[in-house]
Amino acid sequence: MAAILNHLLTGSLAPLGPRAVPSGIDKQPVAGPRRLTRTGIVGDAQGDPRHHGGPDKAVHHYPFQHYAAWIADLGPLPRLGQAGGFGENLSTAGLDETTVAVGDVFRLGTALIEVSQGRQPCWKLNIRFGIADMARRVQQTGRTGWYYRVLEEGTVAAGDTLTLVERRAADWPLARLWRILYVDVLNRDELRAMAAQPRLPEGWRNYAEKRLAAGQVEDWRSRLDGDRAG
Repeated sequence: MAAILNHLLTGSLAPLGPRAVPSGIDKQPVAGPRRLTRTGIVGDAQGDPRHHGGPDKAVHHYPFQHYAAWIADLGPLPRLGQAGGFGENLSTAGLDETTVAVGDVFRLGTALIEVSQGRQPCWKLNIRFGIADMARRVQQTGRTGWYYRVLEEGTVAAGDTLTLVERRAADWPLARLWRILYVDVLNRDELRAMAAQPRLPEGWRNYAEKRLAAGQVEDWRSRLDGDRAG
């Protein structure tokens, strides 16, 4: 399994929305190689380090083929005209949430990266697209993209090949994780399996453990709606 990195993207901090929240979501393609470290691409900014970035979310990948599906749903919005609309760092065609699994290890340039988790969309997408429920739409469709942790730092560039070198949890495609989190939300067998999956970050395993203990799903409104949460 392999794909060409069509675009490598980074963003600087800029005010977002009416409250001018600092955000690095406006990713733009960069030319030439960039250093990829344990915490991300050098020159890429994160406005909210508590929820974005860090070792388990060092790099965000969004499949470019999803753009055609969004255009079919929403029409040709300006944000859908080029890669970077969803705040991604890596843009490829071919790979998606059904073919990529938690724990998949890829070589990209001289770096080695591992799929750590799916993306949990947040309210900043609502502002970026000018659609009040865009984050919710991303969550409901499963067209979320995913994150990597960096196992070996290195240099990456557009045109590099993203090549699968190891599958550590082949039975955990990202689509399975999405289904547990957002569709079959209280399937206790699947929640137990998720809680025991060592390739997932501790916070994601905790989601499963808390649902098992409480018998209910966590409140998503603050993450998805921001200030519109009840």
